[in-house]
Amino acid sequence: MVLIYKTPVDTAAFDRHYFGTTVPLAKKFPGLRKYEVSQGPIETLSGPADFYLVATLHFDDMTAIQDALASVEAHALVIDLQSSKTDVPYLLLFDSREV
Repeated sequence: MVLIYKTPVDTAAFDRHYFGTTVPLAKKFPGLRKYEVSQGPIETLSGPADFYLVATLHFDDMTAIQDALASVEAHALVIDLQSSKTDVPYLLLFDSREV
């Protein structure tokens, strides 16, 4: 699962809320194996992107992701997102394999 957040107007407020509330809620997702976030500026081949943060949440497979998203923990996170002033992130769900 990959979440991509646009650059917020107030990055300090975003960081406080994201790392103080969002991350602790998401870390309770059943089946979560690893939680990573980007560090520093996000670039594209054509230059700086209008993205502030990329979060990658690792699960065993798509079924585990779907189970996590159906959990009470995910419901709490949705309520938090709706009550915050954070833009809804892009959300990418996919199975992966090592090559």
